[in-house]
Amino acid sequence: MGLERVSKILKIADEANTSVIAFNCINYDMAYSVVTVAEEVKKPVVIMLYPEHNYGFNNTDLRGFAEMVKSLASKVTVPIGLHLDHSSDFNYIMNAIKEGFTSVMFDGSMLPLEENIRLSKKVVEVAHTFGVDVEAELGRVGFAADSDEENPDMYTRPEVAAEFCRKTGVDSVAVAIGSAHGVYLEVPKLDLERLEEINKATEKPLVLHGGSGIPNNQLEAAFTKGINKFNVGTEFFQLYYDSVFEYMKAHEGEKNVNLLFEMSNYVQNRLMDYLREKMKLSKC
Repeated sequence: MGLERVSKILKIADEANTSVIAFNCINYDMAYSVVTVAEEVKKPVVIMLYPEHNYGFNNTDLRGFAEMVKSLASKVTVPIGLHLDHSSDFNYIMNAIKEGFTSVMFDGSMLPLEENIRLSKKVVEVAHTFGVDVEAELGRVGFAADSDEENPDMYTRPEVAAEFCRKTGVDSVAVAIGSAHGVYLEVPKLDLERLEEINKATEKPLVLHGGSGIPNNQLEAAFTKGINKFNVGTEFFQLYYDSVFEYMKAHEGEKNVNLLFEMSNYVQNRLMDYLREKMKLSKC
């Protein structure tokens, strides 16, 4: 089928009153597992790259990642989206577009509102020229280790969301309603009432970040109240790490180089078991 516009995938989710699930990936094992299971369960999915994994840890590069996802998408019949996750660097975002990303996120959530609006609009104007979708963030989705999700002062306000979407022209907006990035210290509690109000205030698809560790019943409720894209990173990375660790421990002391090649099959199978369960949350 090839890549599909993320905006179109979010429209599919919105019409089904649910959310597509977007997975952060760093390599072929992770991306292959996501696409394979999406095809198996016949559900659209989005594959994301977090910029730091490109320039901070040198796990991949922009063009290589984009071409890998495009190749995988061309072999299946379900819609596959490609998205650049959090970036506050205009030049980096422009480079990602140049290298083949069809959806990008500008994160100006740490900036004053007017500055966030100005810069988000600037990214939109350029990205839309190239047919690229733009996600922005309003309010602040912080870090679970700092208990940031418990601070309502950082939550998205419905009236501000309406103004932000109107002035910037973004294709989707990530909202702060009680989620946070990383591992939660306590079970999070999403502000579903606020989410409903935000959803009424704007027709733009809403995105939930910090998805790892949120109870399924809260997620399912959020998906019916406006969340059309749900990001998963931490728990997927943790499972990948645990799978590699388990494989190496099981073969500790062995000197057979072929074990390196066989490891991918083991890891992919572990990831796909998890993905089959996770994708049940989406009703697309």
